[in-house]
Amino acid sequence: MTDGEVTPPLPDPLPDPLPDELETAIAFDDAGLVPAIAQQHDSGEVLMMAWMNRASIAETLATGRVCYWSRSRGRLWRKGEASGQVQELVELSVDCDGDTLLLTVDQTGVACHTGRRSCFFRAWRGDRLEETQAVEVDPAKLYGEDR
Repeated sequence: MTDGEVTPPLPDPLPDPLPDELETAIAFDDAGLVPAIAQQHDSGEVLMMAWMNRASIAETLATGRVCYWSRSRGRLWRKGEASGQVQELVELSVDCDGDTLLLTVDQTGVACHTGRRSCFFRAWRGDRLEETQAVEVDPAKLYGEDR
């Protein structure tokens, strides 16, 4: 994919339900959601946290391209559908309690809507919050508007 090229959304209907073993292993909350941490597969860098539901997990497994549930939009959010900054799934892991997922991914470009590589670009240092990463891509270029 080239800079500025936007990946079209994948069509609905949704893929098949989750495999029984995975459905049993994941402890979805009352809203049917589970937090998912995305980590770059080769560097270990933590990129972002987002929410997944059964449909987004099933689509991710079926396509190999990470899909989340957007609570603000109330719909599936196919990472990179607007920006082209996609995540390809390398592995999905379930934590010991089943209440958090770890997605090791191959991230194309930046992961954060602010144009930074990671959403975790602020760190408490001493007595203040410091920015630890510079903007790599102007969000207006990613989305065609300021976010």
